[in-house]
Amino acid sequence: MSQNKNDVSKILQDLENHIQGYSYGTSPQELYEPISYIMSLGGKRIRPLLTLLSYALYKEDYQEILTPAMAVEVFHNFTLMHDDIMDDAPLRRGKATVHEKWNANTAILSGDVMLVRAYDMLLDVDPNLLPICLKLFNQTAAEVCEGQQHDMNFERMETVTEEAYIDMIRQKTAVLLGFALEFGAILAGASADDARKLYDFGVNIGIGFQLKDDLLDVYADKEKFGKQVGGDIISNKKTFLLLKAKELAGGKQKEALEKWIAATEFNKEEKVKAVTAIYDQIGIKSLAENKMQNYFDKGFAQYAALSVPQQNAYQTLLKLTQDLVNREK
Repeated sequence: MSQNKNDVSKILQDLENHIQGYSYGTSPQELYEPISYIMSLGGKRIRPLLTLLSYALYKEDYQEILTPAMAVEVFHNFTLMHDDIMDDAPLRRGKATVHEKWNANTAILSGDVMLVRAYDMLLDVDPNLLPICLKLFNQTAAEVCEGQQHDMNFERMETVTEEAYIDMIRQKTAVLLGFALEFGAILAGASADDARKLYDFGVNIGIGFQLKDDLLDVYADKEKFGKQVGGDIISNKKTFLLLKAKELAGGKQKEALEKWIAATEFNKEEKVKAVTAIYDQIGIKSLAENKMQNYFDKGFAQYAALSVPQQNAYQTLLKLTQDLVNREK
């Protein structure tokens, strides 16, 4: 299979057709309509795409695993549906969230059925591979929930260590990327060593992505970012940047930072400007960039160590990941 940008477009189109053509159920309509709704909101489909591209490193017939790959996306969207309820978020990808469009009870129940349907899709896996795939899927699903709980716990905690924060983003965000890649490799019959390297590649890149998000929230070009710059500062979100600033600030910087964190009434722009200035004085941006780069480097080193028969596919997955790493929004 000659892999290039067009092939990624073709794979994505095949995946999208598969997603839109799938029936989750019909009655009662109020239960199933929200599932079709959230799945039709789009998104980049990164996770199932990683599964398909990982599979394509070893085999050419990626169409054979469209349903199992879709299970990864359905699980991801199930977590988003429930996260939105927890966060009381009004919008998802620019459209009303399910609990806003219907109600919280419907969103909870529809999310539950999404998880059940994800397991249905996994039944498409070769019976010999199903036990190991289910075990890894279950471990990943539990870790995603653990990460979400840690994130909620952090909101109430006065101090959070850098290690605890990195582990939280590993669970909440990165392990699903790792699983998506490992899953594709297992389905293609890759060696256990390659499958594990792809998992580690995904996890390290995933941690790097989240650190990049933390950075972009403060330092992104407003025109390119597509959302409010400084939102994390306004809400006192415990990101890598804030945790490092709290750890390293001294004297007047510490005093000013604590004053802004404690403030209940403030001008948003003024707070973003003041806290960003403190970050700049301490050198937080370069600390975060170094940390992020460290995880990206680790991930790409694991990818480089693979024994892959399909070199074109190897370059395609590499390019896709590099493009994600270099994004500015």
